[in-house]
Amino acid sequence: MTTTPAPTPAPLHWKLVIDTGDPHSQADFWAAALHYTAEDNSALIEGLLELGALSGEATVEYHGRPAFRDLIAVRHPDDPYDHRTGTGLGRRLLFQRVPEAKTGKNRLHLDLHPGEGLRAQEVARLEVLGARVLREVTEPSGAWVVMADPEGNEFCVH
Repeated sequence: MTTTPAPTPAPLHWKLVIDTGDPHSQADFWAAALHYTAEDNSALIEGLLELGALSGEATVEYHGRPAFRDLIAVRHPDDPYDHRTGTGLGRRLLFQRVPEAKTGKNRLHLDLHPGEGLRAQEVARLEVLGARVLREVTEPSGAWVVMADPEGNEFCVH
């Protein structure tokens, strides 16, 4: 008797959600830092407003178009997205407004890899965007710079 192997489940779609006090400024920083694109959800928002499913108070103007007041995402520019909603279907960071400020060390962070010999140049570029250097690390396993984004979220540049 032969058994049929169970089908391999499809990989899960995911996004990294980052709590923030100002989702739109964080989206601007990270879109510039990663060379990503801020999602344009204006068609979805306009449709929800027309249906009465979303109030005007739940929206803001962001780069000349309507956006959700309390969340916005950035996505890799080469990844697919839903043309009806503007929602990315690949690598994404979603910034959601929360009332409380960051209080401790991140338990999850991004590592940026600009390429061999480009760390110092990338750190300088990120500082211009509003990041700050927290410390430089040199260990037997490698070297990197620990930085903080404009709201204090740590990330590393290798």
